[in-house]
Amino acid sequence: MQIKFGTDGWRGVIARDFTFENLSQVAQATMDYLNREGLGNKGLIIGYDRRFLSRDFARRVAEIAVGNDISVRLTEEFAPTPAVSWAVHETGAGAGVMITASHNPPEYNGFKIKEAFGGSALPSTTKILEEIVAYNSENGRRVISVPYEDAVKKGSIVLFDPSEGYFHQISRYVDLDLIAKAGIRAVVDPMYGAGCGFIPRLLPGVAEIHSNENPSFGGQPPEPIGQHLQELSALLKKGTYQVGLALDGDADRIGAVDENGVFFSSHCIFTVILRHLIEYKKMTGAVVKTVSTTRMVDLLADKFGLELFETPIGFKHICELMLKHDILMGGEESGGLGVKGHIPERDGILLGLLLLEAMAVSGKGLRQLLNETMDDIGHFYYQRIDRRIEDDAKLQLIAQLQAHPPQSIDGQRVAATNFSDGFKFIFENGDWLLIRPSGTEPVLRLYSEAGSQDQVERFLRQAIMIAGR
Repeated sequence: MQIKFGTDGWRGVIARDFTFENLSQVAQATMDYLNREGLGNKGLIIGYDRRFLSRDFARRVAEIAVGNDISVRLTEEFAPTPAVSWAVHETGAGAGVMITASHNPPEYNGFKIKEAFGGSALPSTTKILEEIVAYNSENGRRVISVPYEDAVKKGSIVLFDPSEGYFHQISRYVDLDLIAKAGIRAVVDPMYGAGCGFIPRLLPGVAEIHSNENPSFGGQPPEPIGQHLQELSALLKKGTYQVGLALDGDADRIGAVDENGVFFSSHCIFTVILRHLIEYKKMTGAVVKTVSTTRMVDLLADKFGLELFETPIGFKHICELMLKHDILMGGEESGGLGVKGHIPERDGILLGLLLLEAMAVSGKGLRQLLNETMDDIGHFYYQRIDRRIEDDAKLQLIAQLQAHPPQSIDGQRVAATNFSDGFKFIFENGDWLLIRPSGTEPVLRLYSEAGSQDQVERFLRQAIMIAGR
């Protein structure tokens, strides 16, 4: 069995790749790693989302942890990834495991590892885990476990609610009273996921849709992007609400709909919150973004004299920098955003509340806040399209772009490139195009940002031609 950790954890199709047998091998390797590193005696936090079989998969991991003499605190029901990550940090556990496939389609499940600092496992850690899985498989390593009910009776598995400690942290970070007094009419779409109920519990009176349990996620991936938030958008267009917030399947990613009922992307969210942290909260530090994230972040960092880092896609790369440097905020195009003074982790719930705080402080809607910033630094348009691509075609495209990268696209000279994760072509005026094969799905992702929507669409048409899609 070959197990590869992608941008955040190991994921696979349930019953094809993500099976109890394969999960058991990965869990055994994880316990071997924790015991080898002297972390096993600090215990393990385990949580799970609302996907098909997630509770059963989580219990299986717990059985294997106890079989390897590692005590477990298991969430008593589904929980958001940020709450589980905070519990790892708060309790001083050796690590955490979250059973989730995040925003992936319903047929997927996954295994995320959270290190003792409360963030995604670093690339160096996941590389070691891959090696242990391979070694164990080649050498017939036996999976050691204790039946779930026996472990619970012995007290080796303790059920707990991670929300209490997490809520306490959130209430320290965000002025919930200020938001409540502002009377913002807000509605949340947790997309049938593990974030269900969390924001309304922190802010009574906030409405929520799609909160029932539905492992098929209403027939679409629980990813908070425009095409998946049509019902939320329709509610805003009726004028009943002033803002809509959306969370992905495990609530570590954020999306929004503005006061006009228009999708408010992670790029817009990153821009508004970054300015809010600097100007209202008077916070300082460097900024981190991934290669597919808006140039507005670059310009804001330059405006306020903040150092800027750019990383490959995957919050684990941002997390690594947050551990090494004084980072004010880090984020990625997919809606994963993290902030200073919390854990080095994506947190859709916290970021959604920060959006409400920015509205409460200013008395303005999200689009108003963004337009004020763009009036200052320039107006930008962004689009991403996904095309299915099989592995052979993916490898051929990578080889082609590595050997013969285009020198100009749509008549514009390529002034710079960044091939750290995919193939990013940057033009003289700052516009850019990124061609990137997904690390977790048979998908080719094409991204562009430019000063006009027409230019964005022309770049993307050229990308489709280059990729032969």
